[in-house]
Amino acid sequence: MAFVVSRKKKALGGLAVTALTVPVALAVSATSSSAATITVAADGSGNYRTIQEALRKVSSESTIKVKAGTYQGQVSIPSDKSGIVIVGATGNPEDVVITGRKPQSASSASGSATVLNMAKNTTIKAVTMANTYGRGSQALALYAGGDRQVYDNVRLLGHQDTLLSWTGNRKTRVRQYIHNSYIEGDVDFIYGNGTLVIDRSTIYSLTRNSSNNGYITAASTYSDNTYGILINRSTLTGNASAGSVALGRCWHAGGAAEAKGQVLVRDSKLGGHIRQKSAWQDMSGFSWKTCRFTEYQNSGTGRSSGTSDRPLMSASNAAKYTPQKYLAGSDSWNPVK
Repeated sequence: MAFVVSRKKKALGGLAVTALTVPVALAVSATSSSAATITVAADGSGNYRTIQEALRKVSSESTIKVKAGTYQGQVSIPSDKSGIVIVGATGNPEDVVITGRKPQSASSASGSATVLNMAKNTTIKAVTMANTYGRGSQALALYAGGDRQVYDNVRLLGHQDTLLSWTGNRKTRVRQYIHNSYIEGDVDFIYGNGTLVIDRSTIYSLTRNSSNNGYITAASTYSDNTYGILINRSTLTGNASAGSVALGRCWHAGGAAEAKGQVLVRDSKLGGHIRQKSAWQDMSGFSWKTCRFTEYQNSGTGRSSGTSDRPLMSASNAAKYTPQKYLAGSDSWNPVK
């Protein structure tokens, strides 16, 4: 497996500087059955006991229904298994938990991810994806590396680097849509260079018992990509102290000058944990002003009225930065609910 990206990060609260290594491609050899709907149950009452065993056997376009239970270890959806649907059988994401406890410091970004999804046209619904490693290393719950991915009614639990949206090269664009979901973390816990829309969801910032309780986003969008991370119609909350959480910081992945992160927070409710000053922050020697950070028509005690620290997008520009615009691409993809 080849790796192409190195990520340098500022330390926070004694955390060591670590590297992000990203696979160019993921190849898995398996004997696949024809597309079907199959059942996974940890208690043996389904077709398979583990989600990964099911993924090895099924073909593209198959549906995997997962019964209530806790499923340990990485779930990896390879790039050659497009159109896979994974759905929790009860409809309650708390009933179906995919969990791991591997830090990036012991492997890589892809190796630490509890769910590694490199396939296009996939849907994951009504499950929890958690990395329980805790503080001390980047540790992903979800690595979203394929185009046209949908996550609906899911829970993403972690601390640092909970959710990564990533494309392996500048010529390839990946789009993901997260709807009606819950995302939890503390440092850079929504990050990457892909196009990611988080819609009608809850984003929960964990306390680090410090006046600096971390950063919600770390975008490294390529400069020629108009659309990076959109947080839309969502609630930003948490147990972090007032004025201690930044909306994001400007990540130039690998020190690349062509990275120009794009983040818009719009039509959302912001809690008092969000910083009024320095809500957008520098990273690794790059000013936040080298990135594209804005807000639009937010509410709540943490909202901005428009300052040099927290620029607002104009109404005319906001019409060009809707979820549909982010996700449309050249094929007019529109999963927005």
